Amino acid sequence: MTDKRIENINVSAEDAIITPNQLKDLYPLNENIIRTIEKGQGTIKNILSGEDKRILVVVGPCSIHDIDVAKAYAQKLKKLADELSDTLYLVMRVYFEKPRTTVGWQGLINDPFLDDSHQLEEGLKQARELLTYIAEIGLPVAGEALDIVTPQYIQDLISWTAIGARTTESQSHRKMASGLSSVVGFKNGTDGNIKIAVNALESVASPHNFISIDPDGHVAVVRTKGNSNTHIILRGGKEPNYDSDSVARYEKYLAKVGLPTRMMIDCSHANSNKKAANQRLVLKSIEEQIKTGNKSIMGVMIESNLFAGKQSIPADITTLQYGVSVTDECIGWDETEELLKAFATSIQS
Repeated sequence: MTDKRIENINVSAEDAIITPNQLKDLYPLNENIIRTIEKGQGTIKNILSGEDKRILVVVGPCSIHDIDVAKAYAQKLKKLADELSDTLYLVMRVYFEKPRTTVGWQGLINDPFLDDSHQLEEGLKQARELLTYIAEIGLPVAGEALDIVTPQYIQDLISWTAIGARTTESQSHRKMASGLSSVVGFKNGTDGNIKIAVNALESVASPHNFISIDPDGHVAVVRTKGNSNTHIILRGGKEPNYDSDSVARYEKYLAKVGLPTRMMIDCSHANSNKKAANQRLVLKSIEEQIKTGNKSIMGVMIESNLFAGKQSIPADITTLQYGVSVTDECIGWDETEELLKAFATSIQS
């Protein structure tokens, strides 16, 4: 017999971590939390179907890197959500995982201390603790399902889910999304290709079978019923795609393939040319389209934080600026409040 190693040659360690059920036991649901999640999921499904005429607004930090900042933001957003509830349905963007083209910080779950220590179990604990806090105050949450295992740990606290531009074409993510309880939005590809998002909607509506883990952490075959509560997200590509001509073109395409002509527009990313200040221009275009009779735009997405701008992660984490994004550039809270109040007033009149 040879003792030559032929597998896991490039694996340095395999560390067991807490199971989904164990994490849920640490941060359990109560009646207030359950009520927030049920109301959030149900309301967003009604907005998607057109039964609820309000506009869904997914707004919040590009990524969560500081739990205290996120809680402070949630308190402000909850107050604004109540104030604008007749016209807008505000959901906090709470993204814990970041896709990377090459390398970089991959989000709070992967590296909660922002120091390349990659304490994933601690990241999962911080993520679930924050989600229970936000749900407890009555604010629904939006998340991005990037890793196909982490939803087992936190998805019960999510009211709306995004599949990002880099993963919309992924078969694994489509299978996973077919089993999610929330509405799922699929972004167009980074090059602006919308066909992959449309293909995703068709795929996710069907039942699927795939290997994952169960709530006790055992490897299991997950068998899904399919999820028809889905829509596309226009996030731009080689050029922006939020304008009325683009929206009209996508309406025709969706109708042609037999899908509901319902879509969300991302005011950030390629639609803003990655300049946070340009989100104002995108939202203004959306406002004008809605006021002139557009019925297909059911939601918008805005990247916002307590303070405007972005910063690099320093070697000394204690020097981080409070409330400023460490990933994409965001608008600050004062501008967020001003924009959303004006948007609500305008589309209501």
